[in-house]
Amino acid sequence: MIFKIIRRLPALLIPLFLICSCSSRIVNQGIAKNNTVDKKASRETKALFYNLKRTAGKGFLFGQQDASMYGVGWTGDSDRSDVKSVTGSHPALFGWDLEGVAKDDSEANLSKNAERIRKLCIEAYLKGGVNTLSWHMQNFVTGKNFYDTTRCVTAILPGGANHESFVKALDHIADFIGSLKTKNGQAVPVIFRPFHEHTGNWFWWGKPFCSTDEFKALWQFTIHYFRDKKQLHNVLYAYSPDRISGNFDNYLERYPGDNYVDVLGYDDYWEFKDIKDTTSMKLGVKALAQIASYAISKNKVAALTETGLEKIPENVWFTTLLKMIKSDPMASKISYLMVWRNAHTGHFYAPYPGHSSVPDFLNFFNDPQTLFLNDIQHTFYQTAK
Repeated sequence: MIFKIIRRLPALLIPLFLICSCSSRIVNQGIAKNNTVDKKASRETKALFYNLKRTAGKGFLFGQQDASMYGVGWTGDSDRSDVKSVTGSHPALFGWDLEGVAKDDSEANLSKNAERIRKLCIEAYLKGGVNTLSWHMQNFVTGKNFYDTTRCVTAILPGGANHESFVKALDHIADFIGSLKTKNGQAVPVIFRPFHEHTGNWFWWGKPFCSTDEFKALWQFTIHYFRDKKQLHNVLYAYSPDRISGNFDNYLERYPGDNYVDVLGYDDYWEFKDIKDTTSMKLGVKALAQIASYAISKNKVAALTETGLEKIPENVWFTTLLKMIKSDPMASKISYLMVWRNAHTGHFYAPYPGHSSVPDFLNFFNDPQTLFLNDIQHTFYQTAK
C-alpha cells in the first residue's frame, strides 16, 4: 500500500493542493471564476467542478456504472464492489440510472427504486466519491421503453401533446435529486447526463428521430426546468454523444451551447473494442483529444463518459487503453472515464476476483494517472477556507 501511494504522489498532489491553507486565495478565486451552468450552484458542486478541471492532465477518475449496487455473483452487499474486491478500492466515480425513478409505475415502486439509489448515492458521497446520473427514459408517446424509436421529442416539447407527461417525469427526477442530502442537510452534488448517445439510432431521442433544433430545445428546456423552476443547485450537466470517429463537427452538431453544458463527454465502445485495431483505437483517442481541447478552451470538463469491453476477452484491454490515452497529451486531459456495469458472468465490464484480466487491471489501478476512491478521499468537495 505504501508503494502504491508513493507511485500516486504526482496525481495526489493536485487534489491535496486544494486543502492546503497556503492556497486559499488561489482556490477561492478559482471557485469564483467557475464557468458552471448554474451560477447559484452549491459550494460543494462548484468545488467538484473546479477539482475535476484541476486534475485534468494529472490523472483521471475511474468509474463504473452500478458499482456498489451489485456485481458478478452478488447483490446488495454492504460496502462492496467488484472493483474493490480486486483492488482494495472502490471506483472514484459511481454511475446510476434513473429509469426506475421516473417511468410509468406505481408510486410505491417508484419510491422503492428511488430510495435504493438515494442510499447508494449518499454513501458514495460520504466516502468522497463522485456520482453521475444517466436516464434511460421511456417513450412518452407509446409508453414503451427507450428503445422504442417512435417519434417523441416533438410531442414532449412545450405545446406538444405529451408535454405534461414529460414534465411529470422531470418532477420525479427533480424530487429525487433534491432529496440527495446528508443527515445534516448538505446537498449531494451529481453529474446529470441526459439524452446520451443522441448521435446514434437506438434511442428515441437519437439523431434520426428529431431535428437539431428540437434536440437543443429539449436539452435547454430540461436544464431550465431543473435549475430555474425546481431550484436544483447541486447539479453539473454532462453532454455525451456516441462515437464521432474523429469528426468534431458531428460532436458539435447538436451541442446545446456552452451555457447549458458543464462536462463535455462522449460514449465510445465501438472504437475501443479491439485493441489490435490501432486505426480504430486512434480514432477514439483523436475524438477524446478534440473534446478535451474544446472543453479546456471553454473552461469546462472533458470525460470519456461510457466505454468498456463486455466480458473483457482481451486480458490487457485496460492498460492498452490507458497507454493509448497517455500517448496523446490532449486526450490525457480527460477528468474521468467510466465503464459499464457488472451484472453477471455474461455481462460485465470490470474484472471480478478470479477473472483472467485481474493482473492487467491491477497494473491499470497502480498507474499514477488512474484515480480510484482511495486516491481522492474527500478532496473533490473541499476548498480552502
